[in-house]
Amino acid sequence: MGLALSACDGGEEGQAAQDSPTASAPSTASSESPAADDNSGDDGGTPAEGDVAAPGTELKIGDRAVLPFEYTSDKKGTIAVTVTAIEKGTEADMAAFGEKAKGMTPYFIRMKVENVGGTDLSYASLKLDGVLAGGAGTGVILMGDIPGKCDNETAPAEFKTKGVSYETCALSATKGAPVTGAEFDEGDAYSDSPVVWAG
Repeated sequence: MGLALSACDGGEEGQAAQDSPTASAPSTASSESPAADDNSGDDGGTPAEGDVAAPGTELKIGDRAVLPFEYTSDKKGTIAVTVTAIEKGTEADMAAFGEKAKGMTPYFIRMKVENVGGTDLSYASLKLDGVLAGGAGTGVILMGDIPGKCDNETAPAEFKTKGVSYETCALSATKGAPVTGAEFDEGDAYSDSPVVWAG
């Protein structure tokens, strides 16, 4: 699957084009829609390693948040996400996204994802969105990754047991102010009040 990039009107990135060009570089697109916590955990749906983070929770880089997660109708449960770093790349890293990525600086959101509920979430993938200082979104939507620098890994086959974890990276980009945080904003509960990690 090719890389894709689009930009929304308004905000810091409103000047970028809105079409979604594709490039031939390899990538892993992700789609996830966390929803309310299910009841399939070992203790009736209450996470054993911390309460589910409330919508609007603000965290620091390095903090762990327990979150409801639904990848597909048969892959849903409870995970814990720790944003371990947000690293700045270079404009040259965006070359595979083509002309519409000119002037954009990528940011690599590195995270650890843990299976808290013990449900089968093997091969699921998670993507956090980058945010600017003050909480505004970047206005840029990226699908794909930058192989070797920011690989959006899917959960391993064994990600069906409580306590199993893996590391992955979500790609963000901006033409202006730097990306200083990351947010989990999927599902009805979090779409208006995301959980945010900031430096």
